[in-house]
Amino acid sequence: MDKKIISGSFWLSFGSIFSRILGVVYLIPWLAMIGSPQHQTVAQALFNTAYTPYALFIALGTAGFPSAIARRVAFFNGEDSFINSKHIAYAGFGFMLVSGVICGALLYGLAPILAANSPVSSVANATFAIRCLVPAIVILPSMSILRGWFQGNGDLKPFGISQLWEQFIRIIVILGGTYWLIEISHQGYVQAVFVSVAAAFVGAVASYLYLLGHLWRQRGVYRQMTAKSQTGKQHAAGKLLRMIGYESIPFVIVGSGITLSQLIDQLFFKQIMQGLLHQSAEATQYVFTIFSANPNKITTVIVSLAMAVAETSLPLLAGKLADIKKNRQEIGALLTNNVQLLTFVLLPLVVLVSTFAYPIYGIFFNFDGAGATYLVANVWQSLILALALDLLTVLQALRMSKKATTYLLTGLGIKLVLQLPLVYLFQGYGALLTTGIAFGWITIVSWRLIRRSYAVALGGIRPIIRLNLVFAVLATVLVDGCQWLFGSAFFTGKLLTMGYAAVLGLIAVGLYVWLANRLGVAQLIFKRPLKLEIRR
Repeated sequence: MDKKIISGSFWLSFGSIFSRILGVVYLIPWLAMIGSPQHQTVAQALFNTAYTPYALFIALGTAGFPSAIARRVAFFNGEDSFINSKHIAYAGFGFMLVSGVICGALLYGLAPILAANSPVSSVANATFAIRCLVPAIVILPSMSILRGWFQGNGDLKPFGISQLWEQFIRIIVILGGTYWLIEISHQGYVQAVFVSVAAAFVGAVASYLYLLGHLWRQRGVYRQMTAKSQTGKQHAAGKLLRMIGYESIPFVIVGSGITLSQLIDQLFFKQIMQGLLHQSAEATQYVFTIFSANPNKITTVIVSLAMAVAETSLPLLAGKLADIKKNRQEIGALLTNNVQLLTFVLLPLVVLVSTFAYPIYGIFFNFDGAGATYLVANVWQSLILALALDLLTVLQALRMSKKATTYLLTGLGIKLVLQLPLVYLFQGYGALLTTGIAFGWITIVSWRLIRRSYAVALGGIRPIIRLNLVFAVLATVLVDGCQWLFGSAFFTGKLLTMGYAAVLGLIAVGLYVWLANRLGVAQLIFKRPLKLEIRR
């Protein structure tokens, strides 16, 4: 395989995964500077209230165009028609500039309504926090087209590195701004939250500058490609954009599934807690923070890591779909391998986070028994979310985008219907339960369709389930036993707890690899035993 493609794929995967990990790790010093647990709860609620609609508006603002532009650019390049590639990229860039301005204006105008219906104690602060993200919304769609351009030209490295730059600069601004405001200027922690939210714009600018710099350095290559371009049929950019927009709608909806679910929680939780259960704004904000804002930071990384591993098998499907009747058996084998990879990575992550819930919640947030219990509930919900998203992605890869969109929208409808009774009865756990039921239904109907179409059987994951049942028992005994013996000594500070969790976590990972080899699961999936080597 081309070294450029191998290097680019590495940077793309590394940039995506590592930027998400950075987005969780920075919380430790940031929340330490924010101060007391009460201040941390308010800060996290404000931050999450701003970022959930922001994520949705980013999805709407880009509308799947970057990946669609990448596909068209690759197609035209394959026809030696680099001129058409440039035309569609220019048109897409202009369209995304306008889209960014429109979405920014919408977010600015809707901010008071979103804030008023969100579970925060101060609507004014939430409104300002949401509006702090408007500049980032304005520039991110057009920046995403640059990433799509490089991806379409087979130059994946700048895509991954730009993600790292964006997250790295954002975190520097968050931590530096918070330190300056709280430690040096002695301002309030709410002002630090505003700066931290606005840091998304600075990170986006850094990423934009990196991409523009790489574009400038490649100008010689592009001139050569333009000179060699075939002067064949010129495609109308406007018509291509309309076609791309139509093709992208299902991908946008499915890609926004989790964000839409979180937005339902954000906008309806307050109404039920305060309007029907007569809870105070502070109590509502606390429950929202520990059932949604805090654990979502951790479960998002878990889902992303598992999906990144599982999706490595999906590109292989493209070459098999040209003749489905001939390749049906091979497609079935690829789909089985996809689910095996997902469950092999996801299940032990869920088990480990569940067993380490109290120290993990203490490391990132504060030592709170209720928060740790909600983290356990969230991480098991993330298992359902990852399965549902993976199967929806598989349906899209199998050219069943309409089915995937219908299943997701129906699932979100189920969540909406169940939200009132279950939140009324179980508060935060009710919101998690509605998401679990909705995405559980999506998982079942998606799996049924895939199994009926390609004869994919559940038997392929039974050995993985058995492996993880054994691992869950042994890991629980190991971790709970150590917490009973040493917990009081280690759970006195974040650094001690981090060391304790790291050592025990490595032992647990080693145990899982040993069990996978011993029970033959590694041989089943990877065709060879797994090795853990420690080199000097």
